[in-house]
Amino acid sequence: MNCEIDDMENQVEQEEKSRLINQVLELQHTLEDLSARVDAVKEENLKLKSENQVLGQYIENLMSASSVFQTTDTKSKRK
Repeated sequence: MNCEIDDMENQVEQEEKSRLINQVLELQHTLEDLSARVDAVKEENLKLKSENQVLGQYIENLMSASSVFQTTDTKSKRK
């Protein structure tokens, strides 16, 4: 009878170990997925920052070339 109890305890321990190992493996996969997602988002962020700089410069150039956004001496003298 003592042997049966030991066997049952060993089986419970093995099942618990197996469950914990599966949990750890699942968490590792989740971490890998999240890390890959973070890397992808960082890359996308850098790309968007670069595009924003280009667009900002383009808008700045358009504004400086347009007479609508430039102040004239006549307007400033009237004030």
